[in-house]
Amino acid sequence: MISKETIERIRDTARVEEVVGEFVNLKRRGTNLLGLCPFHSEKTPSFTVSPAKGIYKCFGCGASGDAVKFIMEHEHYSYPDALKYLAKKYNIEIEEILVTPEYQEEQNLKESLYAVNQFAEQFFIDQLWKDPKGQAIGLSYFHERGFSDEIIKKFRLGYAQDDWTHFTMAAQQHGYKLEYLKAVGLTSSGEKNVDVYRGRVMFPIHNITGRVLGFGGRTLKVDKSTPKYINSPESEIYNKSKILYGLFFAKSAIIKEDNCYLVEGYTDVISLHQAGIENVVASSGTSLTEGQIQLIKRYTSNITILYDGDTAGIKASFRGIDMILEAGMNVHVVLFPDGEDPDSFSRKVQHNELINFLNTNRKDFIRFKADVLLHEAGTDPIKRAGVVRDMVESIALIPDGIVRNMFIQQCASIMNIPEQTLFNELNKLRRNKLKEKHKKEGIVPADWDVMQTEPIKIAQPIQLELNTHAQEREIIRLLLNYGYHDLVYHEKNEDGDTIEFREKVYEMIIDELSMDEINFTHPIYQNIYSEFQNFCNHTHSQEAIQQFFIRHDNDEVRNLAIELIIPQYTMSKNWEERLHVFTVPEEEKLHASVVEALHQLRLRHINLMIDDEKKKLKNATDAEEIFSIMEVIKNLEVMKKKLSEELTTVIHPL
Repeated sequence: MISKETIERIRDTARVEEVVGEFVNLKRRGTNLLGLCPFHSEKTPSFTVSPAKGIYKCFGCGASGDAVKFIMEHEHYSYPDALKYLAKKYNIEIEEILVTPEYQEEQNLKESLYAVNQFAEQFFIDQLWKDPKGQAIGLSYFHERGFSDEIIKKFRLGYAQDDWTHFTMAAQQHGYKLEYLKAVGLTSSGEKNVDVYRGRVMFPIHNITGRVLGFGGRTLKVDKSTPKYINSPESEIYNKSKILYGLFFAKSAIIKEDNCYLVEGYTDVISLHQAGIENVVASSGTSLTEGQIQLIKRYTSNITILYDGDTAGIKASFRGIDMILEAGMNVHVVLFPDGEDPDSFSRKVQHNELINFLNTNRKDFIRFKADVLLHEAGTDPIKRAGVVRDMVESIALIPDGIVRNMFIQQCASIMNIPEQTLFNELNKLRRNKLKEKHKKEGIVPADWDVMQTEPIKIAQPIQLELNTHAQEREIIRLLLNYGYHDLVYHEKNEDGDTIEFREKVYEMIIDELSMDEINFTHPIYQNIYSEFQNFCNHTHSQEAIQQFFIRHDNDEVRNLAIELIIPQYTMSKNWEERLHVFTVPEEEKLHASVVEALHQLRLRHINLMIDDEKKKLKNATDAEEIFSIMEVIKNLEVMKKKLSEELTTVIHPL
């Protein structure tokens, strides 16, 4: 395990906005940062990061924690591995202490595979730059492709000699086991332990933190029987459906430009980078997957796919476009001239010409799909009807209703078809899709024929929960956010003189609740309240007590604390700038907020007591007992009225 001192140093050094910002596109929202949650699919950002508190909270799925927790959840790291990740990021020395054999075995395997790939990457780089054959063959090839030395070094390109065992022997001499070389696909898995990448230029594939997951190797032979590219097999560290080539180098530019260019191959990415366009990644020749789409969505909601003139390839990629739409993302397409691809075209034109071409030839998916399919359908009315249906099927996948409607209008204009006809087809498709979904869930309404496109939510009987949870929650929120803030207020004494009172928020709350003998009815709130009372005797810092609960061993306590510390909503600047509506910060009206919260809790308790007395009254038979209960109710009602008058907010009937 890792020493407590080291853990505290890592936690104190790691900045949550920097850690999360490597994986999520965050935008400023008041004092916090907001982005799309990386833990569930959403189209409206609900993932909030608080730099001041050092925590994140998703108000959609409930995910929450600090920098360490984020790395654990996002990267599926163990607690020690997350600490090691952050220690490496912030150059903090970490002391290794004994771990379990099972953990050690699992981590040793992964680390061994990473180490083998790391060695291979550097080995191939050295072969390219330091070996005469590598310079004459590999480096010459890259130069012929127009790659500069700077870009070759940036992407850590290399060369594998055309020798049966050159790499394998070198790796073994450096202590790397044959089983690991085979596991990552660097050495053949057959009886003869030969190099897989022979006579190829090498493209290392990195994850988003820069670790080498695998390789792509391009042959320099003209023999048609030799595969042009060989890629690493799936392994414990490499899952090609969840990897995008170049994302490690592109993520910052994607966030900055709020757009991701998607291309097919390694050289497309590299050439565009060299041309000054860095927000580009490649699917590396595989069909686009949901995992890859979600990777991009962490950084932007806008994808622009760059195609060459291969019509068959374009049609095959339509499924990928549909998946992007279904993920709630915006997709545009750029088609390069016949015989050109992003690699070749970017090497022929200047930077400004390339930017201008991408901007002027950028089409939204509906117009692009219509152009491709209508060209193929010609004037055949049956085929054109199929085109319309195909386009509406794509539009039906879009989760946002307003966006769907806009594309239906555009499609109607392109196809010269009444909008209502397309809306009818759209509604039918979405209704059928919804029906299938409900069938799978075992919920199939009887009135499908008259049902709307969106599911009808059947209202459930509203049951009034006679508890104090909402009021208790507000007390805990005030303690966690302002417990150590000073309250300054003034009261007059018997002589009419004004006296200043000063106390901490937590002192006022604890004293008032103690005098009224009020306990919390919800166990989790009572738990936090009790621990707060104990902890406040040992600290005088609001930050310290927040960190205590943020890092609490109890998941329920920790998640609730984070939820209460990070506000879900912030006031837009437009309220002040455009509408001239100004709000008072809570800190400036803190005394009133605390008094109101205490009164609300008292009022709720009184209502519960009144309800209890009324239940007794229904069952009472003795006249004296009835009179006594009515007196209690009368006194409680007087107290209720007085509290209601003192509250600073409107009291709704309970």
